[in-house]
Amino acid sequence: MATAIDAPAVHAPAVDVTAVDISAVDQRGARRPKSRWRVIDIVVASVIAAAVGLVYFSWNLIYSPASAPLQAALPGLQSLVYGVWLVGGVLGGFIIRKPGAAVYVSLVAASVSALLGSQWGLLTLESGLVQGLGAELIFLMFAYSNWRPIVAMLAGGASGLALGINDLGLWFPGATPVFAVIYTSSAIISGAVIAGLGSWFLLRGLVATGALNRFASGRQARVEA
Repeated sequence: MATAIDAPAVHAPAVDVTAVDISAVDQRGARRPKSRWRVIDIVVASVIAAAVGLVYFSWNLIYSPASAPLQAALPGLQSLVYGVWLVGGVLGGFIIRKPGAAVYVSLVAASVSALLGSQWGLLTLESGLVQGLGAELIFLMFAYSNWRPIVAMLAGGASGLALGINDLGLWFPGATPVFAVIYTSSAIISGAVIAGLGSWFLLRGLVATGALNRFASGRQARVEA
């Protein structure tokens, strides 16, 4: 009987399924942290909100004489200077660049203003929330990926629109259509210029100090400079 000759065993290359799975998870997970808040995001957003809240409270004390000439010239035009109250949402969104940043900074800033003795009490918080949502919706529309000056102006303008509508419901019930249009339009313009462009220039100033080196906003602004 013929003796069988043992042929050398041929092994197929082993596939490390675990390594493949981990790699896939890493690739998917690499996108998740872009929207996930870090501890430093919370800390910096809170510091920004506290500083903006102090600005809000100071503006509460002087906005009336500052806007009186505009109101005297044309009722409703006084909201041309109200953009100061809209800076928090736009600036917070542009610096942190994470979902919810505009609402968080705007609301916390309003809370600081209220705690310091804002004359509008708890309605200050409601206004902060509404105005922050206006800016947040614009950042959401651009998928939190476009941080050009025009987006800052759109976010400020949307925040101004929210301010105008909210104020008309709270403080000017029964206002004439002409007043409503002038007041809301002025708030939109103020939001776009003061809160929008103003926040964008504030961001550039902060970048120059190196304070935002650990943030995408700081790195991108340095590249663009």
